[in-house]
Amino acid sequence: MSELQKDKKPILLSGIQPSGHLALGNYVGAMRNWVNLQQDYLGIFIVVDMHAITVRQKPADLRNRCLSFAAQYLAAGIDPDENIIFIQSHVPQHAELSWVLNCYTYMGELNRMTQFKDKSQRHGDNINAGLYTYPALMAADILLYQTDLVPVGADQKQHLELTRDIANRFNNTYSPTFKVPEPFIPKAGARIMSLQEPDKKMSKSDTNENNYISLLDPPDVLRRKIKRAVTDSAREITPESLHHSGIGNLLTIFSVLNDMSLEAVANQFEGQQYSVLKGELADSLVAFLEPFQQRYSKIIGEKGYLTDILDQGAGQARYLATKTLSKVYRKIGFVPAGRS
Repeated sequence: MSELQKDKKPILLSGIQPSGHLALGNYVGAMRNWVNLQQDYLGIFIVVDMHAITVRQKPADLRNRCLSFAAQYLAAGIDPDENIIFIQSHVPQHAELSWVLNCYTYMGELNRMTQFKDKSQRHGDNINAGLYTYPALMAADILLYQTDLVPVGADQKQHLELTRDIANRFNNTYSPTFKVPEPFIPKAGARIMSLQEPDKKMSKSDTNENNYISLLDPPDVLRRKIKRAVTDSAREITPESLHHSGIGNLLTIFSVLNDMSLEAVANQFEGQQYSVLKGELADSLVAFLEPFQQRYSKIIGEKGYLTDILDQGAGQARYLATKTLSKVYRKIGFVPAGRS
């Protein structure tokens, strides 16, 4: 796609932290929507490694996950010719604008962020300033690109509201500078829950690997995880099973993989033993993920191809980000850098 064509499209921006393993919940809740929207929007899809270091990371693991996540974006169907895909730290304007926005974000606003409270409890030995000011970096990610739409789930809605407040505050203080982004809330869809704790959302960062379905799990691992998935004391599937967290979650996953309504799935398995559903669900998972995993293996094996895409994406992102950052610096009174 030419730069002129890209400029004509509204911008949709999203990103995932390279922590843990991309899971089925990430695909259903985010990546599938990215693929469906890429014809109508210029998608800016980021591997947000700068956000990831608010929690201590092993350097080699972080580098490997960044490349793996980018390859999985592509394997899911993101077209690099129609979108911009890059690693956050490759575009220094994210950090530069983040500092400016820190100066337009109030302590009281940061104190209300529920994610800071939650992560502080889970990482009590490392409550750092980056964890506290994380929302200002997220605001910079979004505002740098004059983003129109940001897909949000329940856990990020509060951060997007703060981003909008910061943008409006800056615009009102100076003059219109940032586009105020709108949330993109997909039509209500399936919510994939933990396999062992089905009252909690499936998380890619879960320390118990039996709780999530990784997009890269080999067939034997997928079958084992489904076999061990928590259900309840009943043995047969009934219409009421949809309302039981454990077995209801497995029925939901089957419905997603086979593009069926929950009611149709419940009818199909009514009167069947739980073991029958688990067996067919495992087969469906293996079949569903096989083409994704084949594409991923090819992409991750062609390091030069992946690096070229990320370099191209970072270059496009820097071009867009520089335009916004230059405008911001001029408005707040920074002296323009001389040419050298």
